[in-house]
Amino acid sequence: MTINFDTLKASLVLYGLNAIYAILLLAVGWYLSGAMQRLVTRVLSVTHRVDPLVTLFVASVVRYAVLAVVGIAVLQLFGIQTASLVAVLGATSLAIGLALQGTLSNLAAGVMLLLFRPFHIGDDVEVAGRAGKVRSLSLFMTELVAPDNTQILLPNGQVWGAAIINRSAYPGTGEVKVAFPVRAGSANALAAQILKELREDPLIDERAAPAVNVSKVIAADPAAPLVELTVSAKVKPSDADAVKQRVLDHASALLAMG
Repeated sequence: MTINFDTLKASLVLYGLNAIYAILLLAVGWYLSGAMQRLVTRVLSVTHRVDPLVTLFVASVVRYAVLAVVGIAVLQLFGIQTASLVAVLGATSLAIGLALQGTLSNLAAGVMLLLFRPFHIGDDVEVAGRAGKVRSLSLFMTELVAPDNTQILLPNGQVWGAAIINRSAYPGTGEVKVAFPVRAGSANALAAQILKELREDPLIDERAAPAVNVSKVIAADPAAPLVELTVSAKVKPSDADAVKQRVLDHASALLAMG
């Protein structure tokens, strides 16, 4: 078999140039996708009418759409017809669907999270055994920031398929009530100490003054009278557990000293 070196040389030059064009096209497409993502984020953020969660999701969709168009352009550059590519993908749709079912489920879950919006950017949530503040929602991942400033990335499928506890869903403050028995003779002094600590606690709502009072008599025995001391305070729902624990720790310390 005779090899035509002129034809081979021309083919190598042609495919070499196409490869260089493809690399340049991919680089430009990658930069353009990022620029479009930033542009969409900036435009939607200026209006102040679009939820930040929707802004991040739409910007992510635009970025992947630009990358898809660039990918198709690169395939056409090498002479691969998109119609033939679609036919091949259609013939192998079952295998591709099985291979990408996890990715597709994450994509579908991301769309559902965007439509129903069980949380917003900055909400304190607990989902799939993880707790933190919502930072972003993309096509495939939900990003949380843990209390220790650790990044948590959860697939959207896990988020949508699990119970979502949103501690920021209802505005306003919650209420903490703690009751415990004390000796009647030390109730007033103990109440004054606890009240002082509550007023200095930054987690307590300043607009609603905390209260400490005797709610009922538990034992009227003159030898060892007992009363129930009730502590109540207004706090943010996300801080309720922390404030309750502080009150219990402080009361236990005072009782031990007394």
